Amino acid sequence: MAAAGMIEPLSLPTFLEAAEPPEARGLRRDDVRLLVSRVVSDTIAHARFSELTEWLAPGDVVVVNTSGTLNAAVTATTKRGEEFELHLSTRLPGNFWVVEVRRPGPTASSPYRHARAGDVFALDDGAQVTLLAPYPLIDGLSRASRLWMAALQVREPLVAYLERVGRPIHYGYVPRAWPSAMYQTVFATEPGSAEMPSAGRPFTPELVTRLVARGIEIAPLLLHTGVASLEDHEPPYEEFFRVPPETADRVNAARRSGRRVVAVGTTVVRALETVTDRRGATSPGEGWTDLVITPERPLRAVTAMITGLHEPRATHLAMVRQVISAGGGNDPASQLESAYRAAREAGYLWHEFGDSHLIIGE
Repeated sequence: MAAAGMIEPLSLPTFLEAAEPPEARGLRRDDVRLLVSRVVSDTIAHARFSELTEWLAPGDVVVVNTSGTLNAAVTATTKRGEEFELHLSTRLPGNFWVVEVRRPGPTASSPYRHARAGDVFALDDGAQVTLLAPYPLIDGLSRASRLWMAALQVREPLVAYLERVGRPIHYGYVPRAWPSAMYQTVFATEPGSAEMPSAGRPFTPELVTRLVARGIEIAPLLLHTGVASLEDHEPPYEEFFRVPPETADRVNAARRSGRRVVAVGTTVVRALETVTDRRGATSPGEGWTDLVITPERPLRAVTAMITGLHEPRATHLAMVRQVISAGGGNDPASQLESAYRAAREAGYLWHEFGDSHLIIGE
């Protein structure tokens, strides 16, 4: 039984964690399973991602994140010769970075909470990172922290440097390293995400062609994702986004004509909702967003969503509940619980290499 105030989707058996890409299991990217929640009728269907065209209609706007995934994990060494893994998370104004210091392990690293402001780490090829302050800065410089604001000194363009010396971030449920190509989506055009915007991973060029041929629009935006670090459950922090004028226009036109605005992932929801006002009008814009979707701040632009199956991270699940509500669901918490129960019973896989969930207002 779920604890008071919690819902059953927070329970996840380890055997449902996707430990490798679908390609390693003999599948195409779009062969992953697709759980379809039709929230108005309160029904659930099981499909393959390659069948997505059957669940959308001409005129629907599918909004995708074009951020590419960095090789954001690098080896870092202290002056005493201790070796750590450093995760570059989010670029801040002034070219500072949010970073996470982690202790290497047999299959993946784990958070290291004994770093302090002023610590200096040497990286490969003469690069250096200096921890400046806990992030976010709440109780002063002396407190322990998982995330740090840091100064990064690199002698060449950062993306090129990370391509040479870095590797993709991965966590303990993925026991071996995979090439960086496994962490890119078909939409990636501008590197900047610490972790893959994974809701877009199952799309293939062939599927995109079929969607467009059916009259379903694809609209791009950008949000560079920071580290998730599933060991902790902090609310999302600032991330850089950019919504171009053409995408804002397409979203507004879809809303006016009663068509769906389908967000591919929580990153797209966050970016779109940041530039959508109380009247539901979406504007172009860019900057850093700290928006969190809650019942007190419901959705204004997004009416449907393609997402993964989420671990116990309250902000993501709260956002999914709001998508169910925006799609016309009468009891979002109960419907989400039913969907996750169905996914567990059917053996759906979680995380970035796992299966997908489509939430639509039917």
